[in-house]
Amino acid sequence: MELYALTPVEEISRRISKIQSMIVAHGIDAILITDNTNIYYTLGRVISGWVYIPAKGNPIYFVRRPEGLKGDNVCYIHKPELIPAELSSRGYTLPGTLGLELAVTSYLTIERLKAVFPECAIADASKIMREARAVKTDLELKMLRQSGIKHARVYSRIPHIFRPGMTDIELQIEIERISRLEGCLGQFRISGDSMELFMANVLAGDNADNPTPYDFAMGGAGLDPSLPVGADGSIIKPGMSVMVDANGNFTGYMTDMTRVFSYGNISEEATRAHRCSIDICRELEKMGRPGTKASDMYEKAIETVKAAGLERHFMGYTQKAGFIGHGVGIEINELPVIAPRSRDILQENNVLALEPKFVVPGVGAVGIENTYIVTSGGLERITDSPEDIISLE
Repeated sequence: MELYALTPVEEISRRISKIQSMIVAHGIDAILITDNTNIYYTLGRVISGWVYIPAKGNPIYFVRRPEGLKGDNVCYIHKPELIPAELSSRGYTLPGTLGLELAVTSYLTIERLKAVFPECAIADASKIMREARAVKTDLELKMLRQSGIKHARVYSRIPHIFRPGMTDIELQIEIERISRLEGCLGQFRISGDSMELFMANVLAGDNADNPTPYDFAMGGAGLDPSLPVGADGSIIKPGMSVMVDANGNFTGYMTDMTRVFSYGNISEEATRAHRCSIDICRELEKMGRPGTKASDMYEKAIETVKAAGLERHFMGYTQKAGFIGHGVGIEINELPVIAPRSRDILQENNVLALEPKFVVPGVGAVGIENTYIVTSGGLERITDSPEDIISLE
């Protein structure tokens, strides 16, 4: 198998060049990548092994599995202790400062790699990789747009699969089925040691107000204490809202989208809160240009919520989320983060999801979520699906 058979070599070269410029800016001589997400970004496929990226020169892909990859910069080894000798044999000078992904790599792995490079100072490369991945290339944007189209196609079918008497989990299973048939990979990559979720988060009625230990915008009790988030088996009854936040990973790059469905009439307060969510998105779409502070976007949303008198319900009722948006890509929670204390500043070709949501006791969760590309003219929506509350009848 040719190493770059899945992703054009020119695309990989652009990504490596971007990483190398950031390595130089941080005063690091090289980085060694072990995380699957970052391996995929730098290679276009996942391998078991290590990716070595020097500040100058070609990267080396140290591979354990799979067998059969071919390329001048492929080196098969069975343990990291062999890396220094292989680098020397290829004419590479061992780094004085080596970057490792300290935020996402286990302590034991870090200690082992430190022992492999005993003369090296160790720096954290986690932020470098997150910042590199935050600004998408044209190919990445194409893949995200493709995911958005298929994601919207799945949502258009939801009213047709609902049956009276269904539980939230029964509806979720049907959504997951049509999603997989549409081409969803079923994988939900999340950054963070304690972030877990299945393919979708479907919240019916007051289950939306059940707090979860995870740092998501909405909660739910879940079906079991081992995964306390999402659908809990509630029967969908008249007067309830049903919020659907389903996986949009159709290309290896994820879109994030939430839509709200209703069974029967829901309260005027819930309808008004949903309209406020749409209004917030319209305001932030105009505001979201390169150079905009993420914290300013959050404050603009809060202003709109307060003007509507809905702050008690915003981003949760019993437990509130501390953000209204986040970057998306290979992982569902990338940079930038739209939060009050965020230091992120929007850059052109950032891709982010905005999710200003509300919980109304006795009804459930309302509000939308869209995925956007940051452009010079504002935010370009790539999850094109009706935003008003959709009837299941």
